[in-house]
Amino acid sequence: MKVVIIEDEAFAALRLKKMIQDFNPGIEIMAELESVAESVKWFKANPEPDLIFLDIHLEDDLSFAIFDQVNISSPVIFTTAFDEYAIKAFKLKSIDYLLKPIAHEELAAALRKYEQFSGLHPNSVDLQSLYNLLINKDIKYRERFSVSVGTRIKMFEVSEIAYFYALDKGIYLRTFQGSTYNVDFTLDKLEEMLNPKVFFRINRKYIINIGSISNMVAYSRSRVKLELKPKADNELDTVVSIDRSADFRQWLNE
Repeated sequence: MKVVIIEDEAFAALRLKKMIQDFNPGIEIMAELESVAESVKWFKANPEPDLIFLDIHLEDDLSFAIFDQVNISSPVIFTTAFDEYAIKAFKLKSIDYLLKPIAHEELAAALRKYEQFSGLHPNSVDLQSLYNLLINKDIKYRERFSVSVGTRIKMFEVSEIAYFYALDKGIYLRTFQGSTYNVDFTLDKLEEMLNPKVFFRINRKYIINIGSISNMVAYSRSRVKLELKPKADNELDTVVSIDRSADFRQWLNE
């Protein structure tokens, strides 16, 4: 079996590749693509794979835009961070999906399904209806996150999460109880998924829940330094950046 992975988050792509090869070392990964533009260019120059793993949100557009520019007959397994309302739509449209972070057993089940129904053709799928669903202005914000802890998966309601932060090359969530877990999303993507009435991106390293603010202190150049609960590892990382200060003050007063 020959597979193409289309995923713009390097860690998620690497993890998916490893899980696919753990399932079957004989599976060939033909390409790992990060954007709509790169994908279109690759498919125009290369033979189609047997199967495509396709993230919904890519760095330059929704991945459905690929199908508008090149004719692809390969079956698709979507990888998605969208909430259950969208997952139900995928089921109704007979598209398989994997909810991030992807669990080993779910990947195995999807690959077994592909092996059983390898005749599935994407032309039987109403991609336009799914595209319209995903760009609907009434889209729901993320209500929960699942995280991998070894071979186990834990679920957290967003109300349990105090903040998300970047450290080294990883992105982490910290709960109000003080537990910390790695997540598969960039802070940019998390901004799109979280309710802006509750969460705010204070700088390039932190997205905070308004309930996590325990104190605010005037800082240099009209900025605000936040004291969070639970306490951040480095308090200098919780200073609201200059370019976000005005929006932050407005957010507090909404």
